[in-house]
Amino acid sequence: MVLSTAPATMSRIRLETSIAAPVERVFALARDIDLHQRSVAHTDERAIAGRMSGRIRPGETVTWMARHFGRTWSLTSRITAFEPPTMFVDEQVSGPFRSFRHEHRFQPTAGGTLMTDDWQHVAPFGALGRLADRLFLDRHMRGLLRTRNTTLRREAEAPS
Repeated sequence: MVLSTAPATMSRIRLETSIAAPVERVFALARDIDLHQRSVAHTDERAIAGRMSGRIRPGETVTWMARHFGRTWSLTSRITAFEPPTMFVDEQVSGPFRSFRHEHRFQPTAGGTLMTDDWQHVAPFGALGRLADRLFLDRHMRGLLRTRNTTLRREAEAPS
């Protein structure tokens, strides 16, 4: 039996969200575990280990449990880079992806903050995973990021 040695294909999603709030506020809210859970409540996503509430910090991990595609999944990510208030990165430690890296960037603008998500993942299961990525996984991840960003924008722009 010969196993495929084809290189893994990385998928990339880049989203920009303009938010009428100071960069420090947006940076803080983007790291808030409780806000994240509210933003993806439709997946029953919740933190079950590591940092379980409040704002995640450098080196910390969070383990999430959520329901996607009719199945319950768990995923642990770690904050691997941290430059307040302009950038942080979280990367999968364990979970359903072969790998993922999510870079969050925050740029002050005249009207508030430009938040940029740069999400990269490699689907599991080789050729089957690449097919699933093209058919539905990429669209699903893009939708989750947009939903999260809408919630974050709403909260950031709300009166304090």
